[in-house]
Amino acid sequence: MNARARTPIAALRERVRAACELGDLADLSRQQEEFDADPRAGARALAERCRRFIRAAMLETERVAALFALRRRMEATGVRWVAGVDEVGVGPLAGPVVAAAVVLPQEVELPGLDDSKRLSPERREHLSLKIREQAEAFAIGEVAVEEIDRINILNASLEAMRRAVSGLPDARRPDHVLVDARRIPGIDMPQTAIVHGDAIDGSIAAASIVAKVHRDALMKRLDLLHPQYGFRQNMGYPTPPHLKALKEHGPCAVHRRSFRPVANAVRP
Repeated sequence: MNARARTPIAALRERVRAACELGDLADLSRQQEEFDADPRAGARALAERCRRFIRAAMLETERVAALFALRRRMEATGVRWVAGVDEVGVGPLAGPVVAAAVVLPQEVELPGLDDSKRLSPERREHLSLKIREQAEAFAIGEVAVEEIDRINILNASLEAMRRAVSGLPDARRPDHVLVDARRIPGIDMPQTAIVHGDAIDGSIAAASIVAKVHRDALMKRLDLLHPQYGFRQNMGYPTPPHLKALKEHGPCAVHRRSFRPVANAVRP
């Protein structure tokens, strides 16, 4: 029996765990070959675990690559910079509406990329950081409560997206903009609206994640100023506890007066 096989299974298991955590497929492949030569049942089980992880990682790579199929077709026609755009915060009773515009490079390392609504808060925050690190450029657009009440939420969401696109640097000015379900007024570059774009296009999904994490951070800060409404938990959405607090305390400065539940809670 070789020296590797004499290594306690618990120690081998820890090495596999560490390699999985790092996503080091090359190391996992090497470990798999060594475990296959180890006669112990525990080692063979670890070899199978390595195989499953490698197989799943390859499938995930293929899934994420498929999210950029449209962008690759555009690049084949000479398009260089593609921006994905999405907004978050249309439904809440409080806080701003936020949009993000993200220009990603041709090659990205974003396993787990998906519509922000399908991700846990921890996964969203991790991916938002990775997107910001890898992006050629990104920008945030915000429309505050007072403007939402003045121009209505639909126009506010479109304006937030326009501000996000306009905030991209000239050096990475998009040749084409991909938008979740809508067309953005006031921008002078080609754009394509994709229904459920945050679920089927990688650039839009990246924008949805960046926008969501940014807005959640804003709402957590607002929670410190207005703790009675539970903004840290509900992010301004009309959850039963939020509606109850609104009824008990009335609206605060960051509630949208043009939304019926808030208007109904205004005290004479």
